[in-house]
Amino acid sequence: MRIVKSSFDRKIYQLHAELCKTLSNPTRLEILSLLRDGEKSVSELAALTDVRQATISQHLAVLRQRAVVTTRKNGANIFYRIANQKIIEACDIIREVLFEQMAEMERLTKAKVR
Repeated sequence: MRIVKSSFDRKIYQLHAELCKTLSNPTRLEILSLLRDGEKSVSELAALTDVRQATISQHLAVLRQRAVVTTRKNGANIFYRIANQKIIEACDIIREVLFEQMAEMERLTKAKVR
């Protein structure tokens, strides 16, 4: 039996893949982690990550383009924040899986040594 995928399903898969590509950069993940507790400016993020401000701005532009972050302007400063907290929840779940995988690999390595 053949299952037919709707064009809506295909579109969701495409968007999912694009979002995963957006999140596939360690600096972007660090930025999101820093924004989890509230909005920050580019200069604050650059100082916290020890990454050049220009580089942080480029990453924020990618995150903003994919609607992962939003902005608020206050005078000359632009502040960034997470657009949807579910992004943080999804990242947290992935981190939990990674910690579990690392623990399992460590357990298997120890078992081989014995």
